[in-house]
Amino acid sequence: MKLMIAIVNKNDAGKVSDVLREQGYRFTKIATSGGFLSTGNSTLFLGVEDEQVESVLSIIRENSQKRTEMVSSPLFIEAGNMAMTAPIPVEVGGAIIFVTDVERFEKV
Repeated sequence: MKLMIAIVNKNDAGKVSDVLREQGYRFTKIATSGGFLSTGNSTLFLGVEDEQVESVLSIIRENSQKRTEMVSSPLFIEAGNMAMTAPIPVEVGGAIIFVTDVERFEKV
């Protein structure tokens, strides 16, 4: 048995969750935040059999795509001691997935 922990961008989490549910996977979803932009994510915890890992990975890959968004970033001009914002492209989306062995599982 494996424990899968998937950190998914909030914009993709609904679709990923829907497809996992449709395919019969059970999971716990927690709202989280972090990373470079401190944006919202959902962290999914799934307990799956070893042979189900690739199927779950495929579902997450197909439904959590990376994309580029423009984000305002501070731009400092030292000569005038001014601060302005400038848009910069940042890659967002996708997922971070951890897969670990489960030593013991109990449902009480």
